[in-house]
Amino acid sequence: RAAKLFKPQHNERDRAVKFYAQKLERLRDCSIVIHYHSSETIRFRVAPITCLISDHAWGEPLCDFIAHQRGKRLAPFEALHLVHALAQGVEEIHLRREYHGDLHDENVLVRRQGVFFDLKVIDFYKWGRPTDAHLRDDVSDIVRLLYDAVGGQRHYARQPPEIKTICKGLRRDLIGREFPTASHLREYLESFDWTAF
Repeated sequence: RAAKLFKPQHNERDRAVKFYAQKLERLRDCSIVIHYHSSETIRFRVAPITCLISDHAWGEPLCDFIAHQRGKRLAPFEALHLVHALAQGVEEIHLRREYHGDLHDENVLVRRQGVFFDLKVIDFYKWGRPTDAHLRDDVSDIVRLLYDAVGGQRHYARQPPEIKTICKGLRRDLIGREFPTASHLREYLESFDWTAF
């Protein structure tokens, strides 16, 4: 299970917990969102800390999953499948006019099933109303995960054009122009010729 902890200085009268719980409630039908079902108060160094406790969190963090792969990176075909699953899941969140806000390789849980990936995201950034900029930031973070999954800067020059067309040298302005939403990225991944792999 996962526990989301709320520091007292950022959670006056449990306002942050309530905001976070309401956000998760709006996303309850999203397949990529891990669900929290109870809250508890624990004591850490005398301070009371409220935490939300999740359903069973299967899989492993993306950073650990990649670390166990040959060469500590994914082949382009695998990485594109993983990013498609992530874009599809984040698209569900965006269609509800919500965003994650903190997508990185420790906040994505991975369970592999053949060539497919079951993914869950944890630890949403809890503040602020969603804006188009938030949605673009989520997409840029997905692209960064692709870039890192295939080996980062060390291996980028040797990546196939399909990877480079998405990563765009990590230029957030170019990524945002081409893929302003997760829907655009998902549609692109479903439209290019996969036979090159």
